[in-house]
Amino acid sequence: MPEHDLPLLDDAARELYRTILGEGGHLRLADVTEQAAAPVAKLADVGLITLRVADGIYSAVNPRAVSERIGAELREESARLLTRAAAVPDLFDDLTQAYDAAPRRHDLAGGVRRIAGMEQIRHLVSQLIDDHPHEAWAAQPGGARPPEHMKDALAHTRRYVERGGSMRTIYEPAAIHAPATVDYAAKSTLLGCPVRVLAAGFDRILIFDRTVALIPAAPDNTVAALVEDSAVMAFLVNAFEQHWQQAEGVNWAALAEGSVESPLHEQVGRLLAQGLTQRAIATRLGLSERTVAGHIARLRELYDAETLFQLGWQMRGEPRA
Repeated sequence: MPEHDLPLLDDAARELYRTILGEGGHLRLADVTEQAAAPVAKLADVGLITLRVADGIYSAVNPRAVSERIGAELREESARLLTRAAAVPDLFDDLTQAYDAAPRRHDLAGGVRRIAGMEQIRHLVSQLIDDHPHEAWAAQPGGARPPEHMKDALAHTRRYVERGGSMRTIYEPAAIHAPATVDYAAKSTLLGCPVRVLAAGFDRILIFDRTVALIPAAPDNTVAALVEDSAVMAFLVNAFEQHWQQAEGVNWAALAEGSVESPLHEQVGRLLAQGLTQRAIATRLGLSERTVAGHIARLRELYDAETLFQLGWQMRGEPRA
């Protein structure tokens, strides 16, 4: 069955079909101009006109019959694809069994297992990303990330998003001075995975689908603890959410391009002057409303404004009262 792209016809082909109908449903082959050649070919390919070779005439076909035929073809193709899809798990059944039987995170004692060595930890992270395709959160203190790892990190992020997942990442403010980290953050943000910075101290943690977490088990981060206990996970998820609300957004794209980013409170002020609400500003900058409220409070002190209206007016360039 030929594959059909929807919509099936462009405007030129549709208009030509209407013209043919207006001419009694016929079009002489000899009357097909160079300009009409492409629309004619499209109509013939779809089946809305047929050529009577003996007469050299195209005849219009009832669109209802065409749509019914195409619909039937697509349903048949769908049935074949569904049959093939149903057989896919069997093709990988032996490998799936081997994967599940391998010594991995399922062999836990008391909901926690220790993993030693950076290579093993990175391997486990890859497995967790594959096994938990919905949400991945990361709190990464320490400033700049190792440049040699950022390309792999971006590949993981892109693949995760393509599978329908979402990511959130927290860095320390020092990360904005690391080109490789900035480049990753800018590209990650474009993929819909926001990256914020948090000035307050926080611990390293990776959380997947809110059900499993990876935390440090040694000062040098060469040993990690894998946690699945539901009570501990509830605590860790809540802690991350609190950090996320406190963290601030960054214009990573501007940093990646080498431009100097203005202080965040100035960005808040400009948006406020444009008439955006506190909630809209928070959404635009990827901040929590509480963080935006804090910046607005500092701006009101700076401009000696008693109300948001006064502040917005003064931020537009009016002289202070």
